[in-house]
Amino acid sequence: MDLFVQLTVTGLTNGAILSLAALGFVLIYKSSDVLNFAQGEFLLLGAYFAYAAIVQGGLPWPVGMAITVGCAVAMGLVVERLVLRPMVGEPVISLIMVTIGLASVLRAIVGLIWGTQPRPFPAFIPSEPVTIGAATVGSDRLWAIVVAGVLLAGFTLFFRLTRQGIAMRAVADDQQAAMSMGISVNRVFGWAWAIGAVSAALGGAILANIVGVGPELGHFGLYVFPVVIVGGLDSIPGAVVGGLIIGLLQAYTRGYVGDGLDQVLPYIVLVGILLVRPYGLFGEQRVERV
Repeated sequence: MDLFVQLTVTGLTNGAILSLAALGFVLIYKSSDVLNFAQGEFLLLGAYFAYAAIVQGGLPWPVGMAITVGCAVAMGLVVERLVLRPMVGEPVISLIMVTIGLASVLRAIVGLIWGTQPRPFPAFIPSEPVTIGAATVGSDRLWAIVVAGVLLAGFTLFFRLTRQGIAMRAVADDQQAAMSMGISVNRVFGWAWAIGAVSAALGGAILANIVGVGPELGHFGLYVFPVVIVGGLDSIPGAVVGGLIIGLLQAYTRGYVGDGLDQVLPYIVLVGILLVRPYGLFGEQRVERV
């Protein structure tokens, strides 16, 4: 039973972080119809932004996290303005290849600036062991679940209650109708990429607090794609549920079956979902008529 509790906490932690990154992926897709294959690299860069501010810059962690958010916003806006906006109207495969190339460029930039060796990260979340029943787990994982949950709730309230959030939802539903109501679609695209980068960067900073910083964080970000397929490419609640499903499945597989299978299991689930329910658990089924 203690192993089950430990695996559950680990799975929920990883799932919550994946949900943050997947939220940005879904938001970008809903607003601009772009599949951002660089979302994992946004998570990786977020961890290194926090590392640079807190460790290399010696700043207090609240200031360091604020700088991380600012850098993520700038990164999202620059990518949208300089890389994606010139591609408007191009075939979908061209947009996909651009984001794949962007992922490679961002990964190379990380290696050029910080190298490829993993580095310890000073914990800004308490990590004392906590006993749950007969199991002992690190409090940093419990705090990570809480922090990720608060961030996800905050993003949800932003989309529902703020003027910018409502405009983003309108553009996601119907760009032409949104333009007729005076909403700037280009501005919404910028907001979507900025928030997508911020959500991934915050997930990367939380993950770095637990496991440290290193290129492998980008590999963790690759699980975003199974998450959004399971939950639904156009569903924000699906990003949350899909993240928790993938996180728990990986943790249980690693604990009860062994290392190796847990790394490919998300993609096995991805293929299964595409065969059975291509639009995901919460995605909208669309029928194109010509």
